Amino acid sequence: MSSSQVATGDRVIDPMIALAGYPTQQRIVIVGSKSMELMLELHRRGYLLAAAAGNCGRPSGQYDVALVDWRRRTLHALEPTMDWLMNFLSPCAALVVWVDAQKSAVNERLRASVEKRGFVIVQGTVHECGCALLARRSQAYPMQKAA
Repeated sequence: MSSSQVATGDRVIDPMIALAGYPTQQRIVIVGSKSMELMLELHRRGYLLAAAAGNCGRPSGQYDVALVDWRRRTLHALEPTMDWLMNFLSPCAALVVWVDAQKSAVNERLRASVEKRGFVIVQGTVHECGCALLARRSQAYPMQKAA
């Protein structure tokens, strides 16, 4: 692997943090194939309440931010992960989804998928290693009641 590929992979965390805009005291859950590595990088940067999907506990609406690194994966595969993730997020949570650079039709499907789950797209960004969107839970969508 070339040094530019390593640097590109390491730099994905910077734009995700900048897009989310949360302080280091927030509870963050990281989802994706490199969630453990990204969690450790966040810990090094002072985000000590960050957890990877593999060690995030039971779902109880405990996380303020979800960082979803979905590079080199299909949007179709993201759907069940998003459904699983929703119960871990607080009513005021933010969601940052990072994907590879996509065609506009795929980006529209991603936006529709996020909005279908009760989020409002706040901002998007394009970066040399992909693109991301920031969404926040909409107050128009009440939390689902437990059965």
